[in-house]
Amino acid sequence: LLTGFQPVSAGDAGVYLQQQLQANSRSIFGLAGPLPASAPVVPAGYRTVFQTASDQVAMAPGLFAAFLTRKAANAAGPFAYWPNASNPDYALFCIEGDRQVIGAFPNTLAKYNPSVQRVDRNGNVETVLRGMAACGGIRLTPWGTLLATEETPDGGAYEILDPVGTTDFTVQDRASGSIIDGNGLPESSKIAKRPALPALAWKGLAVLPSGIVLGGDALRPGVVAADADGGAIFKFVPATPANGASISSLTQSPLVSGSAYAMQVSCQDTAQQYGQGCEAGNAAWIPVSASAARLDAQTLGATGYHRPGDLESDPSYADSAHPAGIRFCWTNAGKEGALGFGEVMCAVDRNPALASSTQRTVAVSRFLEGDMDFNSFDDLAFQPGTGILYVSEDHGNGDVFACTADGADRDGISDGCMKVLSLKDSGAKPAGFGFTADGKTALLSVSHSNDAAMPLVNGYATDDILQISGFQSPSH
Repeated sequence: LLTGFQPVSAGDAGVYLQQQLQANSRSIFGLAGPLPASAPVVPAGYRTVFQTASDQVAMAPGLFAAFLTRKAANAAGPFAYWPNASNPDYALFCIEGDRQVIGAFPNTLAKYNPSVQRVDRNGNVETVLRGMAACGGIRLTPWGTLLATEETPDGGAYEILDPVGTTDFTVQDRASGSIIDGNGLPESSKIAKRPALPALAWKGLAVLPSGIVLGGDALRPGVVAADADGGAIFKFVPATPANGASISSLTQSPLVSGSAYAMQVSCQDTAQQYGQGCEAGNAAWIPVSASAARLDAQTLGATGYHRPGDLESDPSYADSAHPAGIRFCWTNAGKEGALGFGEVMCAVDRNPALASSTQRTVAVSRFLEGDMDFNSFDDLAFQPGTGILYVSEDHGNGDVFACTADGADRDGISDGCMKVLSLKDSGAKPAGFGFTADGKTALLSVSHSNDAAMPLVNGYATDDILQISGFQSPSH
């Protein structure tokens, strides 16, 4: 007989912890306080030429917004700083619009929608590449090039050698990867398609110094066929790893050739198996063909997730027992209307260079679950030097939350999140949120905005790119 139990006093432990996060936001998040509520719903056509940057976003106390530009192409999404995040001269943006002809150049060549654009410090916008189908992922490579990928079922990957010296190039044919310059001449020295990388609906991706590339397939369950799995997580391992030096020719890139794999979570300790209920646990990498990566993943039993979105490597991760190991996290969007509120998954790959279908070198776990207020997860950004993960929502009036790293408690999940930003345009979503190297400034795209009251730029609708300042490191 066990005795000594006492009635629980009035109170809600979860509400108490949430209040403590907000009351101690300076020491935990480096912010003076939370954003009290999401921006209210507004009628279509909210965006006008007379607005200020603060008319576009509601912010937590102590944050400030300014326009970097109002002339980025519509559906501006993820971006990369160039030449680096410490002292960037440009931000290089993926434009998520589908491939379409929007006019003609003076030489009568077809003019496709922008796919990759660069924005300089003064807000000047130039188009680097046109004709991709929904640019969904973009990263600088450690060897000095830019990698841009497509978010479409047969999405390709394009490597750009000189993104600040390349203007109005066009993907003439997506299947072959043929590129032409602004004069219509064939061009292969500055931009090349990388068919060795798996063809899938790329969103986020991580590029390791060795040339290994990780990414997810933005696919919902049941789309390919009834009861079909959702998108898998993929890995490309180069045949010739990068050597740490910058390259001067695209033929020197580690992305020229290699092998593709899909992640299969086993959740068994002695053998590799797969099936529903194994979305978390230990995992191996099964070989797939690059050209049929999605089909092979479905056929061979790769683990499917609910529309994997942005994928980011954790810059603060270190493990002395496995010094080559990495931690990467990705969003699963879910579907809030179906009460599937999304999640953030994280995985530790102890040996990224090893891709074996029998050696389970990866440990996958849930880091964050969505709810009625915070859902449809899309973009991720680690704040440098803090371990705090910023997560944005993929819907109108979308919010951005800051989520703590896991602390010293017994679980492996975030210790709590706080609302920081909310878009005021109900037709727009936050996209491409990312910090400079000091963690004090971030860029944010007010993406897919309703532009009925805004002028076109070069025959295409536009988005606002905001520069948000005032972020600090936690004071604890």
